[in-house]
Amino acid sequence: MAARIRKGDQVQVISGEEKGKRGEVTRVFPKENRAVVQGLRLVKRHQKPRGVGQPGGIVEQEAPIHLSKLALIDPKTDRPTRVGFRRSEDGRKVRFARKSGELIDR
Repeated sequence: MAARIRKGDQVQVISGEEKGKRGEVTRVFPKENRAVVQGLRLVKRHQKPRGVGQPGGIVEQEAPIHLSKLALIDPKTDRPTRVGFRRSEDGRKVRFARKSGELIDR
């Protein structure tokens, strides 16, 4: 299955505790159907000291969010949209926003 949400995409959370918040995707885990979004779903982890430069303590970091809770932001309307696929003129498979028909390029 092709990736509807990729690293670097702007997304909005459509359900759950973080509903309505936006951010940029920093990592995607396709096998788990999850993505890490910058600044969202912050959790606290207890970390042991790892050498001289990294002290231990309680660290806040982003946790993965299920892809079904994320919607891509349409580049034309700046609103959440679904993602479709079609062939471009040169035969490549490209993503497009279903609401506006705008190509999602990166």
